Amino acid sequence: MSYQYYNPNPRKTPEAGDCVIRAITKATGKKWNDIYLGINIIGFFIKDMPSRNSIWNRYLKHLGFKRHMVNQDDYNVRAFCFNHPVGTFILAIDGHAVCVVDGIYYDSWDSGDEIPLYYWKR
Repeated sequence: MSYQYYNPNPRKTPEAGDCVIRAITKATGKKWNDIYLGINIIGFFIKDMPSRNSIWNRYLKHLGFKRHMVNQDDYNVRAFCFNHPVGTFILAIDGHAVCVVDGIYYDSWDSGDEIPLYYWKR
């Protein structure tokens, strides 16, 4: 279970604030621009910012993902990967999101010590 660098942002800017878009691209295989537009369209119709959890959560639900709670304290991304060696997940972390595929977490930085609050699985 390990970390793999992943940044599909066309500008390759790691501090772009697009972690949710990066995570969803990895989980779905869709292009960064398509995810960005999809989330922004939902934000437009709801009249809220696309970075809000409620907006990107609605987008994931639209794509057929289901939300699950993480019910353990001190349970970091690495531990999640160890306990979920098969499947595709998007982990919601306080102010961040990361994609896990078959026990490997994909991010523009090593977020393995971060604590997931909940996760999405399709």
